[in-house]
Amino acid sequence: MTTSTHTEEYQVLRAILRDARLNAGVTQQQLAEKLGKPQSYVAKVEGGERRIDVNEFIAFARAIDIDPTTLFRSVLAKLKSQ
Repeated sequence: MTTSTHTEEYQVLRAILRDARLNAGVTQQQLAEKLGKPQSYVAKVEGGERRIDVNEFIAFARAIDIDPTTLFRSVLAKLKSQ
């Protein structure tokens, strides 16, 4: 299994994370502050320059007030529909 941020599956994950953040009305800067990270961290995750692990995924979801399980189900549903 490849670990690239440019796989179709990872692009789906990135898009869902970005869309969830935008739908929550949270800027990259606001999210970064909640995560205790620089804004460039969020930009790199969303832009595919940096992978995130499951713990970071959970923190990302919680920082935008979304249940991580719900967000992950969105990822799975999108992948299943492709």
